[in-house]
Amino acid sequence: MITETLLTWIARFISGVSVRWVDSQPDTCQRVYFANHTSHLDVVLVWSALPTPVRRLTRPVAAKDYWERGFVRRHLHQVFNALLIDRKKIKVHQSPIDLMLHEIGDTHSLIIFPEGGRSPGNEIGEFKSGLYYLSKKCPQLELIPVHINNMNRILPRGEFLPVPLLSSLTFGPPIWLEAGEPKTEFLARARQAVVSLKDR
Repeated sequence: MITETLLTWIARFISGVSVRWVDSQPDTCQRVYFANHTSHLDVVLVWSALPTPVRRLTRPVAAKDYWERGFVRRHLHQVFNALLIDRKKIKVHQSPIDLMLHEIGDTHSLIIFPEGGRSPGNEIGEFKSGLYYLSKKCPQLELIPVHINNMNRILPRGEFLPVPLLSSLTFGPPIWLEAGEPKTEFLARARQAVVSLKDR
């Protein structure tokens, strides 16, 4: 069976990823890593790029309908301890935000993709409101922007086998929700934090 170490090395080999930290450093403090989303491999890529002590305290948020389909995916999401969200059962009294905060307690971090789905090209889509409500309910969380480059070419939409190309992953400086900051302004600022890492 695939172990954490083996999955990490496979992800790095397939993606040929280079990892950079810009004005931030890996840390075991509680954080939300938020990234652009272009490939199903993004989840594993960001998780595997973290140093082992940080990785073991970090849970990727992923779609339950995708990651519970088939034996291999079910095993993989268990290896990286994914927090699966059922997109078909999102209701006011079953808030994914409350589930995330309950699951991470005061110890674990999250990896999320605020676009809500994969972008078809190089453009980063508008962020949905989940990151805002996470920050509003837990304002002490550090929010670390992450830019993923070239994964949409390594595993294009609809393809199963990856194409061997190089990619890069850039972690940026933390941001926080400012007191009284409107949702639309915060989400635009968070999106820009990811966009600004593209050429760093």
